[in-house]
Amino acid sequence: MERIVIGRKDKADFPGLELTGVDVKIDSGAYTSSFHCHHIELFETEGKRKVKCSFLDPEHQMYHEKELVFNVFKVRRVKSSNGQVEERISIKTEIILFQKKYPIELTLTERSDMRSPVLIGRKFLSRKFVVDTSQKNLSFTGFFLTAKIKQESRKE
Repeated sequence: MERIVIGRKDKADFPGLELTGVDVKIDSGAYTSSFHCHHIELFETEGKRKVKCSFLDPEHQMYHEKELVFNVFKVRRVKSSNGQVEERISIKTEIILFQKKYPIELTLTERSDMRSPVLIGRKFLSRKFVVDTSQKNLSFTGFFLTAKIKQESRKE
């Protein structure tokens, strides 16, 4: 399988989370991928554990105020960027990059102090992408360029 070149930053869609054009940072030094959330809460209803959260912050332009509930999740031990091991909720969803849908596992974490709300780690990148740190927005730019070409060809 040929690997796709991806830059150090991009934008991605998360259809299962109802979010589009979200800034992502590609970090081959991180093993797991993570998504910034607030109000992450584990709870139990009818004897079943669930997790609910809101993605992004109210100040973020993509914030949609929806609180999503997940019935299927795991609790993972993750080493954070400062070297401390912490427990995080992990969910499986889908990401769209280069107009292709991929399954992805995301840990939910507080990343408000970071520039990008999503960090894409090497577990996801492995065998699919090669990172070119001199590039950025290759997937996102490519999507709009392709859409523009398709639109122009319909006019002819």
